[in-house]
Amino acid sequence: MHLQLPELYFKPKLQVINDDQIKQIHMATLEVLERTGIKMTHPRGLELLNGAGAKVDGDRVRIPAWLVEDAIRKAPSRVVLGKRNGERSVVLEGDKSWFGPSLDCLDYLDPLTDERMRFTSEHCRITATLADTLPNFHWSMTIGMAADQPAEIADKVIARQALTYCEKPLVFCCNDAESERAIYEMALLICGGKENFDKAPTIVQYSEPISPLEYYDPAVEKMLFTVENGIPLINFPAPQACGSAPATFAGTVVQGGAESLSGLVLAQIARPGAPFIYGAFATIMDMKTTIFSYGAPELSLMVGALAQMAQYYELPFFGTAGCSDAKFPDAQAATEAALQIFSSAAIGSSLVHDCSSWLDHGSLVSPAFMVLVNEILHNVNQFMKGLPVTEDTLALDVIDRVGPGGHYLQDDHTLSHFKDVRYSKLFERMVYDQWKEAGAKRFEDRLREMTRQAMEHQPAPLAPEVIKELDQMQKNWS
Repeated sequence: MHLQLPELYFKPKLQVINDDQIKQIHMATLEVLERTGIKMTHPRGLELLNGAGAKVDGDRVRIPAWLVEDAIRKAPSRVVLGKRNGERSVVLEGDKSWFGPSLDCLDYLDPLTDERMRFTSEHCRITATLADTLPNFHWSMTIGMAADQPAEIADKVIARQALTYCEKPLVFCCNDAESERAIYEMALLICGGKENFDKAPTIVQYSEPISPLEYYDPAVEKMLFTVENGIPLINFPAPQACGSAPATFAGTVVQGGAESLSGLVLAQIARPGAPFIYGAFATIMDMKTTIFSYGAPELSLMVGALAQMAQYYELPFFGTAGCSDAKFPDAQAATEAALQIFSSAAIGSSLVHDCSSWLDHGSLVSPAFMVLVNEILHNVNQFMKGLPVTEDTLALDVIDRVGPGGHYLQDDHTLSHFKDVRYSKLFERMVYDQWKEAGAKRFEDRLREMTRQAMEHQPAPLAPEVIKELDQMQKNWS
């Protein structure tokens, strides 16, 4: 007997707040913007908000609920990013998740010696190369600060390295609008011009309001440059429960959402329909150490709630996962990263940053951790495929054919499906004697070897004429 079944597919799903709580958080967010408002001193920003209907009183701007909800309606629910060759590679919509690394780390952990040192432009080349080759990183970032470069051009040098050694879309931050213009011009050159860029932007600008509820002038200047030139904008505050945000998790989520949506309002006033990515890096102040914790489970809880708010608003979301407060890519780092990545994937965060490189509460880049997190992502992605139910996967004829006491090793059905299983090169499953015969390599040894191999990757080179033009641009920076 054959069952005529359609293919039934269910993506595993996690929620941390229910529908009623989502509505309460939304109404509370509107109340914060309407009653408390934000602080801003940027003249043009104030002019735009005032002209659109916000209530401006000196440097305090109170934004009515209707203006916030109008901005949500105007913003696109779908944002597509592209590789430098024009391939539309990252589609931010619904609950799809796309993982990438971090930015602006101060230190670098050598994967072969465990020596810690200041991050340089050469380290950016290495980490950009890894982001290019590791398959579970769909986009990249300007991963660290260039301590070897003059401060006034370091942000541009890092962006050049990232654009040169990784073909994937780049999320960047920079000092000011002048630096952003230079990075934008590099991106246009590399992707072949404005027309190609507009089809699938290759760069995304990362901006942060200051928690609680404040904007400084250079950030507003960059935001306006971003939206007016069609660059997707991430407006991503970092509210810290007990410090720069309420001690309660719901209060921190409300404040972080209000801070992000205030930028959405400004963006949609400046250019209706501007691509915007909502989110907040919500975590706790560790009251024992005062650090801004990157490994706290409360981070995953609050970021998960914000991801659900983004789905409620039908806005792309900038999430956080795959980071740790640990000092090395050790058991603590793996545990903290795995919880964050799994929860982000199951909730459906869209553009998820910090995977792979942020250790020591956001100060340390580790190539070995990048490789480790790529393996964690393999496992999470395998889980997120779910369990398809079809006539073929139910295997009733196979079970009947093999029968009681038989085995499936040589069955055609097994040959068709055994590769559905995920096999890791890092996480080994040998029995003890086999492991000894294979060299008795411990986890750290295998991770170091895999990292060394990944670092040998050669990204596709830029055309010589593009490199020549980039060299000329860089001469004009100093």
